[in-house]
Amino acid sequence: MNLSTLLSLFMCLAFVAGSALATQDISGQWYRAAEGWSYAGQSRLDVSHLEAVPGIAHTGGHFLHQADFVVTEPGRYVLDFKNTSIIGQFRHFVFDRNGRLVAQMEGGIQSPAENPFFLRHGRELELPPGQYRLISELSSPLYLAQPEPYLDSLDHYRQAIKPGNALALVGLGIFLGLGIYYAALSLARKRTAEGMYALFILGNLLFNGAALLVFPDLFGLRWIYLVSVPILLSNCAYIAFVMALLEIRRDNHPALYRAALAIFSVLGLFILAAALWPSWSLELARYGVGLFLVYGLTSGILRARQGSIPARLYLVAIGIFFMLGTAAISLSQLAGIYTLYVEHVGLLAVAVEVILLALVLAYQFGQVHQEREFALKNLERTDRIAKTDALTGLANRFALDLELVGLPKHGSLTYLDLDNLKYYNDHFGHERGDDLLRSFAQKLAALLGSRAKIYRVGGDEFAVACPDGNIEHIEQTIVDAIAHIQTSGFEFAGVSAGSAHVWESTGLAELKRIADLRMYDTKRKRKQSGSFRGA
Repeated sequence: MNLSTLLSLFMCLAFVAGSALATQDISGQWYRAAEGWSYAGQSRLDVSHLEAVPGIAHTGGHFLHQADFVVTEPGRYVLDFKNTSIIGQFRHFVFDRNGRLVAQMEGGIQSPAENPFFLRHGRELELPPGQYRLISELSSPLYLAQPEPYLDSLDHYRQAIKPGNALALVGLGIFLGLGIYYAALSLARKRTAEGMYALFILGNLLFNGAALLVFPDLFGLRWIYLVSVPILLSNCAYIAFVMALLEIRRDNHPALYRAALAIFSVLGLFILAAALWPSWSLELARYGVGLFLVYGLTSGILRARQGSIPARLYLVAIGIFFMLGTAAISLSQLAGIYTLYVEHVGLLAVAVEVILLALVLAYQFGQVHQEREFALKNLERTDRIAKTDALTGLANRFALDLELVGLPKHGSLTYLDLDNLKYYNDHFGHERGDDLLRSFAQKLAALLGSRAKIYRVGGDEFAVACPDGNIEHIEQTIVDAIAHIQTSGFEFAGVSAGSAHVWESTGLAELKRIADLRMYDTKRKRKQSGSFRGA
């Protein structure tokens, strides 16, 4: 089952849950109240000299709604609004057919009245059969969509609101978890992409938490501009995120870079305008969402065509986000759906985007990790090559110098020269001489084990560094190694060795000089005895 199927299934479940026969639209006439006008409890608004309007204005205001409805069965009912939950304050007045007030209720994001239903503006009332008139008074500095009152039976309402409430809590949980993750990742990796996306998620967390009544219900946060100001700022963060994710810079993508700067300027003007005219803040935030959706989709397409794998993955995420996000900012009502708001559509759009982009960033992080591992392996390989003799596989002179730095005072250095190498080179060829070098190196390394380490420092010159400084053991091991070589086809091979303790010298240069002098003294004595055939 793919993502689009899951989304369709959820929408169908929400539609079924919110459109049962028990749910009744209360359609009527909207009126705009002039500044200073106050409702005096009258049961008829058509004679109150109010301006009849087709609906509320998204930039806020004082509106009243009058509608008649019929109750055929006695029971407990719930009066609520569909399409949106962003309502500053509202009051419901229910009159019977004789104009007598039978119920009065209030609420809203800015209202101190407690909500009897979690994350909902629903208000419970008991009605006998009869004809009724509803007067709903709304006062809010801004609206997201067209609120419309409806009536539902109490039992059905309790079940119908569950999918939307579950979506709200799961979505906010996703925002909270991934927002903290991206923020921590940004601090650890010092990357702009994760930091900007964390800010984008934070803006949507604040918007949805306030719009879907989580903050008012749980924490008493009733500042209604939490539904607009965070989005104005998060729009800027999203543009910066796209630039960082898709590596859009002045030098490599000048057109996209200039477009981003232009959008930043427009968004900055939106923020300034919202500060001057707060009732426009939510509308400006919606326009900003439209701008970053277009920019993100365009950038994703262009970068994907250039072969960027992260851009291709991002294109999938922004494509789905574009469709759902466009619906969220363009819808003013959800026909036939009662308990799923336009805010839920926006929440779903961002939640899907956040989850999909988590996969994109995870892929990008994996690529960076692989590249770093590859670089480290290459560095280790280069380091190993730099410290290794190619012919024998032993550590070389450079590695010896590093080893001697940490050699203790009682440690020792032994220089040795393989005698008669020239004899084998001259009589049997350099390949045979190379065999002698390899055979001697392998045998001596095997006999020394972990007690000491052998290095090839020149053509026929070797060195042994011994941390415990047992020179007698080292020199006897050298004798044993050359004896083995002599029985393996190199009967004329020999070795001259000279050793020195670290404590005998005042520095590494002197330590090497002492060992070298003693080795050549041994070689000189061997030459005088005529025990080898060549240098």
